[in-house]
Amino acid sequence: MPNTNMTKTQWIELFRETGLDEATMRQWHHLFEQRYPAQHQAFSTLPYYNPPANSA
Repeated sequence: MPNTNMTKTQWIELFRETGLDEATMRQWHHLFEQRYPAQHQAFSTLPYYNPPANSA
């Protein structure tokens, strides 16, 4: 079964393509952390979201 999860890079690409600049992405991230801390923690620790540096 193919991996259907989005990586951090894919999220950033999508945000940029919809017009979000670095400052807006930081604000989005800050609000995500602030409003949904448990979901942010769970999401940001998933291996497909933040793969090891040596994986490609």
